[in-house]
Amino acid sequence: MSAYPNPFNAQTSIQFGLPEAGNVNLTIYNLMGQKVAILVDGHKDAGHHTVAWDGANYSSGIYFYRLTVPTESGSSTGDQVFIKRMTLLK
Repeated sequence: MSAYPNPFNAQTSIQFGLPEAGNVNLTIYNLMGQKVAILVDGHKDAGHHTVAWDGANYSSGIYFYRLTVPTESGSSTGDQVFIKRMTLLK
């Protein structure tokens, strides 16, 4: 999972890969942990995906993007969660 460009001005693209289809949630949080945007919340097919985030209406600063994906088939554990940081500069 990665965001490019990072740091960014106004818009960035978040890329992630799924080994198999499943329900996915991709959410943006500010530095205070407040949810500011939900980019994906639903079923995605296996493969590579790119989602754009337009931060033009948000303040400069550090944001976190959080991806929640199901574990691979046959696993008894819950969802996998990935969190990364990105910086919005205006």
